[in-house]
Amino acid sequence: MTVSLTIVDDVAEIALNDPGKLNSLDADAIAELSAALKAAADAGVRALLLRGEGRAFCAGRDISNVDPATDDARGYLDTVVTPLLRQIAAFPAPTFAAAHGACLGVGLGLLVATDVVYVADTAKIGSPFANLGATLDSGGHALFFERLGAHRTLDLIYTAELMSGADAVAAGLFSRVLPADDLLTFTRAKVARVAQGATEAFLASKALIASIRDDRIGLWTSLADENRAQGDLCLTDDYREGFAAFQQKRSPVFHGTPAR
Repeated sequence: MTVSLTIVDDVAEIALNDPGKLNSLDADAIAELSAALKAAADAGVRALLLRGEGRAFCAGRDISNVDPATDDARGYLDTVVTPLLRQIAAFPAPTFAAAHGACLGVGLGLLVATDVVYVADTAKIGSPFANLGATLDSGGHALFFERLGAHRTLDLIYTAELMSGADAVAAGLFSRVLPADDLLTFTRAKVARVAQGATEAFLASKALIASIRDDRIGLWTSLADENRAQGDLCLTDDYREGFAAFQQKRSPVFHGTPAR
């Protein structure tokens, strides 16, 4: 078993657990990860944490037994990797990743697809594919170009040099950088807190951000979408609870229930 799933207090924690291979993923491991994601979604969790055991988050595709003469790279990416990344992006709750060590290839793609990414200062992020005669994949071009621009993106690709976690956060790739020893404790605390929040409101923001990113909508279209989302949230118990708690000067107790 190269993927483990635990669910406690509305939080699902999925760990990539093949440290001897730096949690690199073949088709079977990706199928395990997909199954864990489905189980977590079916359980109705209110937040998800993805992490890696050992020295790395995920070093990418497991190519230890791949014959380049017969490799169907496009088939692997189109039918195995991309559906997994879409599954993560569409997960019906806020998703977090705690990333350390190598975060490359498919491993970088997992981070691209996750809502919030905290990285260790020891993280290594970039495109090592120049040494393989291949190119960056799993959404890396879009992420790097959006945040770094064309020149820095192609610099990383051509040279195969890797960014540290601190450099990646400073460049706007991910949310926060932590000392490696503090990363998991910090992330678990944030995830636990979010799991007790107004889940439907979080999902509304998740959808709004995805629309801005994927559909490139402008300010006024986004504003109209926000207005519509806010109107829908008015019908939820958590919306009413949030207002009541504010007016009564107490902490809200959210249940994450959808509008009825």
